[in-house]
Amino acid sequence: MRTTVTDVLVIGAGGAGLAAAYEAAKMGRQVVVLEKNHQPGGSTSWSVGSVTAADTPHQRAAGIRDNADAHFEDMELHAGELAPRDNLRLRRILVDNSSEALQWLMDLGVVFVGPEKEPPHRVARMHNVVPNSKSFAYHLARHCRGLGVSIVVDTASSNFITENGRVVGVEAIGPGGARSRFLAKRGVVLASGDYSGAADLKRSLASESVVPVDPVNPAATGDGHRMALAIGARVVNGDIVRGPIMRFIPPSRRSLVQYLPPFRFIARAIAWSMGHLPQAVLRPFLMSFLTTALGPSPDLLRQGGILINKLGHRFTNELGKPASDVALQPEKVAWILMDEAVASKFERWPYFVSTAPGVAYAYLEDYRRNRPDIFHRADTLQGLANSMGVPFTELRETINVYNNSADRGDRPAIGDGPYCALGPVKSYVVFTDGGLSVSERLEVLGADDRPIPGLYAAGSAGQGGLLLEGHGHHLGWAFVSGRIAGRHAAESPAASILNLS
Repeated sequence: MRTTVTDVLVIGAGGAGLAAAYEAAKMGRQVVVLEKNHQPGGSTSWSVGSVTAADTPHQRAAGIRDNADAHFEDMELHAGELAPRDNLRLRRILVDNSSEALQWLMDLGVVFVGPEKEPPHRVARMHNVVPNSKSFAYHLARHCRGLGVSIVVDTASSNFITENGRVVGVEAIGPGGARSRFLAKRGVVLASGDYSGAADLKRSLASESVVPVDPVNPAATGDGHRMALAIGARVVNGDIVRGPIMRFIPPSRRSLVQYLPPFRFIARAIAWSMGHLPQAVLRPFLMSFLTTALGPSPDLLRQGGILINKLGHRFTNELGKPASDVALQPEKVAWILMDEAVASKFERWPYFVSTAPGVAYAYLEDYRRNRPDIFHRADTLQGLANSMGVPFTELRETINVYNNSADRGDRPAIGDGPYCALGPVKSYVVFTDGGLSVSERLEVLGADDRPIPGLYAAGSAGQGGLLLEGHGHHLGWAFVSGRIAGRHAAESPAASILNLS
């Protein structure tokens, strides 16, 4: 078995892992990052790209006075009834370091626009990356490689290697199933993401109801959580799952925004345009982003839309918790069907089809132009069924039964046409909030709340009971915790691994 020895080993090349690698390398340490996917990015590259922070250059330029204490208080409002379960020590670390982390990202070449409002934040704090969230991995990986960091892709960690109770490395599986060992003389940083795609962990830590729900990031399979649990670590808040949430399926072709390279000069041009060009000019550009794979507004169902599965059947109470039932349908998909009277409401405010924080609202016409693959309109129910690809006879019977049923309540009956449908939609788990218990130094804690020597965790893996409700907090924690974990791993006294190497 081939063995590689380094000073600091990082598991996962998402935002948290790359932040950890950068900080350790800046301290002069040799760093290796293992990434099981073909390229760096992780769930960070799947995100909208928001970082929420207080007392930032963007806020000051907008005349907004803000501070970390106010941010700390407002995060409790976001947590709501879950607030008593929050890790206040880690919340304090997040709010005290978010502004510095934002500036650090900007210094590395990442460009943000904003800030944008998101109640119950008392002021605008949400900063959105341009041109897209792949900018984070692009700039971080580039600077990491410039510092000599080795990023090894297509290599999945399988288990920790320990010596005298200390974590000193991992066994890994590379291309073609080749097994190897990576040893760390100073520390291992676990930045492996969440377990939104892990049926076993969702079942044991959360509930059976979320097991069949697909993840937004299929690679978020909880590998790091399992490895840590096997050596005595524990998960905090493992039952808190963001999902199931309905979203439109992603387009088969990438949008204009996704094609744009995250070069700084392009990002700055976009940022300038968003601050100076009129909305009429900007709107086509914004819509190419907004109508990719966002969630449908609940108002579509409240105003009279019904959910139809691939068999042409209505299968749930749309005003209950329909997202859970979507995941149980054939091929896990459904369509939102409306008549023209309901559909026409979604051409103007206050009824919109979807929105992205700090960007814009998308209406039915935007979906007709930008997502023809999920936009269906026909004068007859037969034509709509053909467009959707569902059986006409079953769909016609479904509409008849619905129109004459008592359970539609105050919602209107489906009229004679024309008809409109949006979909397919699927239900997803966006993220899981269960993270390993960690110290303020991001050391992974064992069952006795003592640090497991040599092991640190960051991002979702090192969330440690911290509640990250609201946009921009997960990414903020990824960068803040990754930097802290990387520095402490680099500072650890060197271990003797002669017997292993």
